Amino acid sequence: RSNRYFPHIEKVLKQNHMPDDLKYIAVIESALRPHAGSSKGAVGFWQFIRSTGRHYGLQIDEGKDQRRNIFASTGAAVKYFKVLHNMFGSWALAAAAYNMGEEGLQAEISLQEVYDYYRLYLYLETQRYLFKAVSAKLILSNPEKYGFRISAEDLYLPLVFDRVTIDVKRETPIRLVALAAQTDFKAIKDLNPELRRHHISKGSHSLLIPKGSGNTFYARFEKLQNSWLDRLSGRFYVVKKGDNLSMIAERSGVPVAAL
Repeated sequence: RSNRYFPHIEKVLKQNHMPDDLKYIAVIESALRPHAGSSKGAVGFWQFIRSTGRHYGLQIDEGKDQRRNIFASTGAAVKYFKVLHNMFGSWALAAAAYNMGEEGLQAEISLQEVYDYYRLYLYLETQRYLFKAVSAKLILSNPEKYGFRISAEDLYLPLVFDRVTIDVKRETPIRLVALAAQTDFKAIKDLNPELRRHHISKGSHSLLIPKGSGNTFYARFEKLQNSWLDRLSGRFYVVKKGDNLSMIAERSGVPVAAL
């Protein structure tokens, strides 16, 4: 997965004059998996908890979770690391704070009167944190030395896509986006892992679609959306006394799960 996601992370770190090695934090946090989650509620490439992610500008709600988006989450991680570096004065301490929280690290520094990550006694997970990142760097930089035989065919292909911005008039099925992009639902979900449902909410959305499909996307999407809105008027049903979901689904000719 590093072949797919590192180029973007490296570009953003370079643009912000930050150490390239910070990319290995994403490796040890999530193994570069967009849907990685922890028992503490951390999610995505950089393992943001909900409150921290929102604080650094990520949209996190039932319809969209940008912690799973490599572009949005990397931008948020860079902002957070800048704050931590300004607070602690070293990238090692910034990484420790990223793992255990800035308040907890400030407390340990104050109690121990030590300002060096390598001399601080911290939670065991945090004491190992930087060494895990170093290990990831050593292995990924020279995999054969550590017994990994990786060919070009083993690597995830780089992300290639067209980016489109759409304004939807009401909650709209993602399948309409897929049809307009001449692809399928799965391809749109894979390119946009932040989308959490089968629909996108009313408003403006920036989405990735397969490379080469952007030129004619907008005309197709407008036509599909208008046609869908015309058909929608006959799809409302007001529940009556004695109804249940099974009865309504059977009467409407749809599965209960879809209803």
